[in-house]
Amino acid sequence: MAEQTEHLLIDSNEYLKSGIHIGTKFKTKYMSNFIYKTRPDGLSVLNLKKIDERVGMAINMLCHYAPSEILIISRRENGWKGLKQLHKWTGIEVIHGRYPPGILTNSNLETFTEPKILMVADPWPDKNAVDDAHKMGIPIIALCDTNNQSNKLDLVVPCNNKGKRSVGLVFYLIAREYMKRKGLLLGNEEPKFTVDDFVEE
Repeated sequence: MAEQTEHLLIDSNEYLKSGIHIGTKFKTKYMSNFIYKTRPDGLSVLNLKKIDERVGMAINMLCHYAPSEILIISRRENGWKGLKQLHKWTGIEVIHGRYPPGILTNSNLETFTEPKILMVADPWPDKNAVDDAHKMGIPIIALCDTNNQSNKLDLVVPCNNKGKRSVGLVFYLIAREYMKRKGLLLGNEEPKFTVDDFVEE
């Protein structure tokens, strides 16, 4: 594991500390590709290298768009603090809490919005947003645990999407890399935030 660390977005110990690799006891057929092993207690363990690769792919996709063209949603509270920070530092559009019906599909609404890419923290509680984006032909990235289905998704990012620290860590990495690649951080300048700023208490 040690020799891989330099190629990861963040030190593997940070990943492990966040529990990003701990899945559920249930696994769907699609998600089994990302599972490294099953623990004696029945919990699935996700492959850290695959998690890192997919987080990197999600960041690459998002970096093709301006902040106003991206929408990231988390119905579940474990992602709210991370999303608020992500919006604060990058300007990326976010919705934390209930997804307002029709904002992607009904152009008569004052709140109608036309993102060019959508990301959700969990395709199950965020399924209404996934359905609407799919209808409108908007590419969808989703954080998926071992029990999630991959229907309608363009990119699956395998991770523990129920943990506060693991979801916060993903949003932290997106914010940091987006800022670097969009020139919002100069040279080797480090961001003025830490992983802890993105994690619900």
